[in-house]
Amino acid sequence: MQSLKPSLASARFLDLAVLRGVGQIMFQGHAGTGLCFLAGIALASPMMFLGAVLGALIGPITARLAGCDKDQIDQGMYGFNSTLVGLATLFFLKPAALTFVLLILGCIAATFITWLGMKYLPFPAYTGPFVVTTWALLVIAHAMAGTSLDAPPAPEAVAPGGFIEEVLRGEAEVMLGANVVTGILFLVGIALSDVWHAGMALLGSVVGTAMADYHGDPTQAISIGIYGYNAALAAMAMFLKRKSLTLPILAALLATGMTEFFPKALGVPALTGPFVAASWLMLAVIWAEDRLFGERR
Repeated sequence: MQSLKPSLASARFLDLAVLRGVGQIMFQGHAGTGLCFLAGIALASPMMFLGAVLGALIGPITARLAGCDKDQIDQGMYGFNSTLVGLATLFFLKPAALTFVLLILGCIAATFITWLGMKYLPFPAYTGPFVVTTWALLVIAHAMAGTSLDAPPAPEAVAPGGFIEEVLRGEAEVMLGANVVTGILFLVGIALSDVWHAGMALLGSVVGTAMADYHGDPTQAISIGIYGYNAALAAMAMFLKRKSLTLPILAALLATGMTEFFPKALGVPALTGPFVAASWLMLAVIWAEDRLFGERR
């Protein structure tokens, strides 16, 4: 019986820390959600799937070796940023030796930045550690190898389908995959954990895509879901803060506006930066509102 203990511990670690870490990308500490997400990533890109798996392993292992809070590790809080760093590294860079070195170092760095955020920030760090780390990795890669490591960009073309397909691709773009079936798998995975959360993810992508259509944003970008994913995440984050429809819709609108701003103004991939910035701004407004009017309610 004693020989079974290491294998049982490993299985528990796989369930609690690794798969839940993948699920936490969209706020779900649920192993089934993580499996659906990994299936969706694999469908969109086997190479990104490899990066996601590496990141999902490196994050919680690093946290455990560093002596981070066990309950937080088990809930996947040290897995989601490293998972995103892993898949993003193999999205933007070719699979070369330097790329994998950067991937490992980036996943480790994102884990420690996550720890710093949870310890010192007065609000959730969300995917901020992923954004900062990935931007830094791209700068380092270009400083060391120029553009030779850059993965060839996908040819610009309007993806087939109408508004529903754009919305579903918006879900998939949370993890850089413009694929309708991937978007469906992501929504199914969220629903396994919480149906309301899946509804908020869908609502956010609908709002963001509709706003981009109304603003006349680039058709190619709309068609592959660029304006849906930050809005979906922001809507979910605000619903987790306060059960409401108004706040998620406002957050989705704000995140979409920031998605329009980020690439043009900063010259870097937006990633989930608009979601993080919009959510932090909304949290600041909620904090101010509670201080000003909380006692009068």
